[in-house]
Amino acid sequence: MCVCVCVYFIFLFITFRYMVYYFPLDLFYRCFCFLPLRIIASAMKEVTRTWKIVGGVTQAQSRFKDALLVMVANGWAKAAGGGLISNFEQLVRGVWKPESNELLKMSYPVKISLVGSILFTLQQIELLPLERHHLMFIYTMFLITTKVGMMLTRSSVSPFQPAEEFIGHFLFGLPQAPKMTKEKVATNDKEEPKVKATGSKEEAKTSGSEPREATRKRNVKKSE
Repeated sequence: MCVCVCVYFIFLFITFRYMVYYFPLDLFYRCFCFLPLRIIASAMKEVTRTWKIVGGVTQAQSRFKDALLVMVANGWAKAAGGGLISNFEQLVRGVWKPESNELLKMSYPVKISLVGSILFTLQQIELLPLERHHLMFIYTMFLITTKVGMMLTRSSVSPFQPAEEFIGHFLFGLPQAPKMTKEKVATNDKEEPKVKATGSKEEAKTSGSEPREATRKRNVKKSE
């Protein structure tokens, strides 16, 4: 049964990749560039993310009972395996990029998958007073609304960023990132042409003073 499921998913993956990159006239890619279709596809992807987390947590509990870390890790790997495997891919290629390491600087899908894996693990061991279907509905709706909002506003800022900055600043003393206001940017834009103008004036003065000095030297030589 597991072998058939793996073969089925591999076939779907290869077919999807072929249609994206090698479909005639790029019609498949152009269709999904249409915003409503992209929103529908993203919502379906977030629904499958929830099911992957639930499946990973229940599978780990059936084999390793009361192993919380194993349950969290299995659900996290099932939902965000593409982001986590990039660390192994860098290790194989012999490239170390801390800014692109998902364990040091997590992206939004990896973060939200980790949070969901922890929540469903707590629910599985009955530490979270919620039914599974209620938690699945709440978590899925949060994923869909957040993803659709980020797509419509064209923003890549994680919704966890304000909480992360607050916790990092007050609990760990991390410095906050400096933010330039619009007024400062506007003043800098206004000051730049002034510098250029003053520079041109100074050049004009120097160029005007040079012929005067040359004429003075000529007059002195003539008088001598």
